[in-house]
Amino acid sequence: MSQIQTPQILITGATGNIGKELTKYLSNKGIPFRAMVRSVKDAKELTSFAEAEIVEGDFNDAESLKKALHGIDKAFLLTNSSEFAEQQQSTFVKVAAHTGLKHIVKLSQWAAAVDSPVRFLRYHAVVENLIRASGISYTFLRPNLFMQGLLGFRETIIHKGQFYGAVGDAKISLIDIRDIAATAGEALTQPGHEGKIYNLTGPESLTHQQIAEKLSAATNRPIQFIDITPEILLDTLLDVGFPKWQAEGLVEDYAHYKLREASEVHPGVTDVTGKTPISFDNFARDHAFLFSA
Repeated sequence: MSQIQTPQILITGATGNIGKELTKYLSNKGIPFRAMVRSVKDAKELTSFAEAEIVEGDFNDAESLKKALHGIDKAFLLTNSSEFAEQQQSTFVKVAAHTGLKHIVKLSQWAAAVDSPVRFLRYHAVVENLIRASGISYTFLRPNLFMQGLLGFRETIIHKGQFYGAVGDAKISLIDIRDIAATAGEALTQPGHEGKIYNLTGPESLTHQQIAEKLSAATNRPIQFIDITPEILLDTLLDVGFPKWQAEGLVEDYAHYKLREASEVHPGVTDVTGKTPISFDNFARDHAFLFSA
């Protein structure tokens, strides 16, 4: 009996938060992969993985994508959520269709829809539809709000003991990105996930006030959530360095959350990985040192 060959896997977004966790996940399992990065100089962590082959590629350069996809069977598709994301991901899909890629695992977003008032959800839905039309087999991962998103408020939490949002008392079933990476890793390496859409959440739905209480307990210091208007949220995001397009999109995201449209708990992580997703209490304990002066 001939031995089954390990699929050739390409990881895009390999130096980002989720990409880093995914490369660690695959490396820990001894699974070889190719990591696409804009510059090898910025990928020093990846060079420590014996399983990693590093290739330079640019979503704005179709020829570089063609080279990165050469010989690849499966790919994890992730770009920054910028105003260029829809075009960049669309270019990737078109190139992948010509190179014979068999399976795309796309990081999408909770409630992706072409008619959504949230720009992030619209572009994800457009790319999902393009992948369907391409004939490439797919798995769409639709995670809810990232727990690690709180790190964007790290400085105000450290220095003021506060973080902000325009969300009221709406509950959100937020998720740890380590669970997103594990789900992606399984979808890339195990059969049975083709043609599937997985809604990914944590094990519970929490208000931002409850998040503040749990973070206070983990850090042993008072941390307060301040509910603010969408206008003030936009100014706050711009002040801490978010690009305008992305900041406006996050305000749209919060309006979506405030309508209680992201409160459901789904079993997607468990369905794919067989494990219970990480709770916010565990996230807070693991990251408490980052929220302390």
